[in-house]
Amino acid sequence: MCVICGCHAEPAGSGVSRVAVDPSTGDLHYGAGVALMSTPGIGAARAVQIEADVLGENKRLARRNRAHFAAHGVTAFNLLSSPGSGKTTLLCASIEALKARKPLLRVAVIEGDQQTRLDADRIRATGAPAIQVNTGRGCHLDAQMVGDAFAKLDLHHAAHHGHGAGALLFIENVGNLVCPALWDLGERAKVVVLSVTEGEDKPLKYPDMFAVATLMVINKIDLLPHVDFDVPRCIAYARRVNPGIQVLLVSATRGDGLNAWLDWVLAPGIEPPGPAPEPAVSMSSA
Repeated sequence: MCVICGCHAEPAGSGVSRVAVDPSTGDLHYGAGVALMSTPGIGAARAVQIEADVLGENKRLARRNRAHFAAHGVTAFNLLSSPGSGKTTLLCASIEALKARKPLLRVAVIEGDQQTRLDADRIRATGAPAIQVNTGRGCHLDAQMVGDAFAKLDLHHAAHHGHGAGALLFIENVGNLVCPALWDLGERAKVVVLSVTEGEDKPLKYPDMFAVATLMVINKIDLLPHVDFDVPRCIAYARRVNPGIQVLLVSATRGDGLNAWLDWVLAPGIEPPGPAPEPAVSMSSA
């Protein structure tokens, strides 16, 4: 359980929550108060203070990670999604393609899951180094975890031995479209991966995630003939909450769009988006 993430609703009758009720349907909205979340036994002011303290310390550690990555010539990307979007498959395909395109480029992965090392083993099978971070009951990676994992990778040491010509670090976050959006890990950019099997409405249902992402990868497009997924509508929904979000269409298994994805990853000067817009604000779709 994560107190800060707002990933759990407070039961009725506790007397602490601030819940908005739709009089026409009876629907409950626990994100209506100043804290934008509800936590059993914690009032809104205290929740805001806890969030400020915890996320403030995380930002300090993220700045340290960012400086550490820069000192070692490492460009880091934070990959986010719901479970089963195909992040690990995309990373395996990317690593194999990068071997041909940039054979001298060093690539490593930090894998985040609650349990097991299955995804890290899949990455290691490509020949790329990987460190598994199991979060236990945690629902996201944080900057401390990433810093600890980076210290275990060869990328951390290579620059001190004359091999600091540049490297890529992919951070595969825990599958979750809510909590990881809040946590800066020191990455250059957040990339949200959305598979066509999930439905095009995810950007509206989970606006915080798409608001902080620089890029949305729509994955598994080879399955489009077999699913009900409207690509233009999905892009319009994503740009309603983040007008500047970039979009790529990819099939990690078939290879569609993989070169465009690698072009994006290897491009210099990728800038993260600004502050997340208010999800309730109506914006015209692009």
